[in-house]
Parts: sequence; C-alpha cells; structure tokens
Amino acid sequence: MSSPPLSGHSATHSQPPAAHTAGGTLPLLALLYTACFWGVVWYPLRLLEGQGLGGLWATLVMFLAASVPALLLAWPQRAALTRHPALLLLLLLASGWMNTAFVLAVLEGNVMRVMLLFYLSPLWSTLLGWLWLGERPSATGWVALVLASAGAVAMLWQPSLGLPWPQGEADWLALSAGLGFSIANVVLRRLQHLPAGPRVLVSVSGVVLVAGGWLLASGAAWPTVAPVAWLGAVALGGLGIFSAAVAVVYGVSRMPVHRSAVILLFELVAAAASSLWLTEESIGRSEWLGGGLIVLGAYLSARASGETAAAQRKER
Repeated sequence: MSSPPLSGHSATHSQPPAAHTAGGTLPLLALLYTACFWGVVWYPLRLLEGQGLGGLWATLVMFLAASVPALLLAWPQRAALTRHPALLLLLLLASGWMNTAFVLAVLEGNVMRVMLLFYLSPLWSTLLGWLWLGERPSATGWVALVLASAGAVAMLWQPSLGLPWPQGEADWLALSAGLGFSIANVVLRRLQHLPAGPRVLVSVSGVVLVAGGWLLASGAAWPTVAPVAWLGAVALGGLGIFSAAVAVVYGVSRMPVHRSAVILLFELVAAAASSLWLTEESIGRSEWLGGGLIVLGAYLSARASGETAAAQRKER
C-alpha cells in the first residue's frame, strides 16, 4: 500500500531533513518502482489466494522471507534497536497492522476503493502531527484536511444508509491500514536519527508479529497448498517486498519529502491500470469524486510538508 512499507509503505519521512538533496534519475526510478510494486501487488496476492494460500498465511510467509535480508541489513547497526524502546514498539505494531490490514483489504475489496481509502492517511497524519508533535497545520494543510474529509464523505455516503460509514470489512481494513501508516510515519519522524536498517527490520518484524498473532488467535489450520504457492510467497517477500523497502528508503533519502510523497502517489495510477486490465471491477461516480478529492488532498499535504520544511530552514 503502497499505497502499504518501510516494509513497503511507511518509509516517507524516514530520513532526517539534512539527508535530502535535489534528487535525480535513480531516486526517481526507485520511488516509481516502489509505487508500481505496491500498486500491482494485489494481483500476485490474489493468485496465491487462488492456490489456497490465504491472506494471513501469505502475509506471514512474505514478511518472514523479507525479514532475512532485513536482519542482515540491520545487523551492523543492531545496537540502535535498544534505543527508544517504547517508540520502536509502537512502530512495530503500527507497521505490522498497516501491512497486514492492507493485504487483507486488497484481497477482500475493490482494489481502487481500498487504495483510495488507504490514501486518506494525510488526514490522519495531519491530525496526529498536530496532536502529538505540536505541528499546527498551515493554510495549505487545512485545505488538504478538508479535501480529504470531503473525499471520504463522498466515497462512503450512501443516501439509503444515512451517515457516511465504511460499507464492509474491506473498507474498515483499508481505513485502519491508512491510520497505521500515519502512526508509523509520525513515529518515524520522532526516530529520524535512527539508522535505516533497524527501522526496516522493526517494520518487517511487526508484520510477522501481527499476522502470526492473528493466525494463532483464530486457530487457523495449516493450509494444504502446492509447493509453488509457498515458493511464490517467499519470492514475493524476499525479493519484491524487501527490494521495494530498500528502494523507497533510497529514494526518500535523496529528495525532499514533499516531492517523494507526490511521486509515490503513482501507486494509485498503477493500481487503477492493473485493476481495469486484470479484473472486471468498476468504480462509481461517488468513488471517482471522492478519490479525486483524496488525491488532491494528498498532493496538497505533500506541498504543505515542503512549505513547513522550507520555513524551518529559513528559521535556522
């Protein structure tokens, strides 16, 4: 979702401001790769589900596979894992829920509707940043907040049902995944001086913890599936998810966060194109209207982030 994390979606704001440069071709390509991966990952997940490997099992196997290279990446900086234990635990849980809920949502619901509801995250990030970090929204930030809220109302409101409310499990999962994304980003801003390797490892481990705990709590039976399904999940995690995590950390560390956030919105383009091509899903007028408002709100939120960063540099 990513769209979704340091273990895919949550790498935005993961580097200290001083690390940002003007960017270049390679950082741009890295971010576009990440956006495309999280925009189309729903399709191999549905193929795995069709082979009998359900969402929770696929999530557990994928992120276990991704944890191996993540551990190797973090090992030289493992001492950093002992710092800020409360914040790291919150990052672990928020990232774990974000990715698990995102996978289940794209398997359960309409791909584009899930992606758009996930991208309400700028609304939650603005509110959390204000309440937790004391970052009062700028004028642009307030406009983004209003647009994202209006987009949510447009997408969720059905006159026959009354209040604008999520219309099923997939909606709730997508919304909560976006909230987890925002919590993870706010925590990452508090941990911005922590090395990238430990952050990736904590985020990946969080997904293993949440998906594994969910499976244990539900008493799920071990799935009987062909070896190719297990191998597919391992490859998707160890190669796809881990490479997307590394690419997004590389990209956001080499360009201003407001630029990287806008580039990562390409995930929605990839999701729309792939869902129209590979499924018979459709989006109604209310979803198009609400989605347009949400995307505009996300864009303005990224602009507001850039304005805040510029103002802080001037103050120095």
